[in-house]
Amino acid sequence: MRPDEIQRLADGIRDVQDFPKPGILFKDITPALGDGELFEIATRGLAETAGGARIDKIVGIDARGFIFGAAVAHLLGAGFVPIRKKGKLPWATEIESYSLEYGEAEIEIHKDAVGPGEKILVVDDLLATGGTAAAALKLIDRIGGEVVSVSFLIELAFLDGRERLGDAPVQALLTY
Repeated sequence: MRPDEIQRLADGIRDVQDFPKPGILFKDITPALGDGELFEIATRGLAETAGGARIDKIVGIDARGFIFGAAVAHLLGAGFVPIRKKGKLPWATEIESYSLEYGEAEIEIHKDAVGPGEKILVVDDLLATGGTAAAALKLIDRIGGEVVSVSFLIELAFLDGRERLGDAPVQALLTY
């Protein structure tokens, strides 16, 4: 991405003070989603994080990862695989638990969503503490996928989320 595109994308992210609770500065991506040019910049930028590598599947993490992941899959001519919250997928799944700030959560993937050795680009909107992304990487590994990159629209670097993702290459279009 060109520096001017990065700046335009950053300008399309709205800060919302005290959401969802006091003391949190929420990065609202909906203005960028609602602007066709900014959405195109974001999806193209995320597709470029593959670095020209062959990608068989894009894995999008529930729920905003679906928005970007499906668009990136289209750009790269790859399949799209959703990782969903527990209980939302209709067939046989692998499930992974992870810690949240106030408790536990579980995500799942269809057991046959990724074949052994398939090259995977994981896409989500935000890397914060890294718990959900780390759980997604465990699921992909368990069913045989090979993660090429884990790519985010935004990384909140001060929360050290990438530290939880091990050796996986992590990329973000915008870092705060």
